[in-house]
Amino acid sequence: MGEYSKALSSYERSLEIRKIALPQNHPELATSYNNIASVNDNMGEYSKALSSYERSLEIFKIALSPNHPSLAISYNNIAIVYYQTGEYSKALSSYERSLEIQKIALPQNHPSLATFYNNIASVYDNMGEYSKALSSYERSLEIRKIALPQNHPDLATSYNNIGMVYSKIDEYSKALSSYERSLEIFKIVLPPNHPSLATSYNNIGMVYDNMGEYSKALSSYERSLEI
Repeated sequence: MGEYSKALSSYERSLEIRKIALPQNHPELATSYNNIASVNDNMGEYSKALSSYERSLEIFKIALSPNHPSLAISYNNIAIVYYQTGEYSKALSSYERSLEIQKIALPQNHPSLATFYNNIASVYDNMGEYSKALSSYERSLEIRKIALPQNHPDLATSYNNIGMVYSKIDEYSKALSSYERSLEIFKIVLPPNHPSLATSYNNIGMVYDNMGEYSKALSSYERSLEI
């Protein structure tokens, strides 16, 4: 409901009871700290969120096996906070640790692995490490092509992300190809006037603009504007 202060109050009361009733490193305490962190994250209280996520991780590391999926989730949550605060090297480290655990716990082409590669790529992208970003985005796409139906929206997202990187490194023909593939999928799976279609047409317009193909750029921009 977005009533974060009330949620926080109830989560903290739950934690108080669990701290009295349970052993100090019981997994349910870790869950409480994780829930509190999630609310603080939603409120933009990132330092508080990070502190609670790290306390949750400490308990999980004591209570669970080294490659338990809950540890992967904890590292992922910590990475998200670092990403939101622009601490990309720390975000990358946590995402990579999360991925290591998930690679042990999950089949090699599980969709969740694609999400982790996508997250790592996003960090590299923001760090300006475009070749590494592209490599991770492409690995994410490979997994999604195996694990998902051929016109799943996540495939469109992958093609879009790859197109963005190619656009940043001035590989406009490759960017255009990826953006157009993304648009094809979105046109199949989304309503005709969905905002994601507008974004796709806008991205295609920007590539044509950079290529000096102004009439095509204008056409795509106008279609985006219509939507």
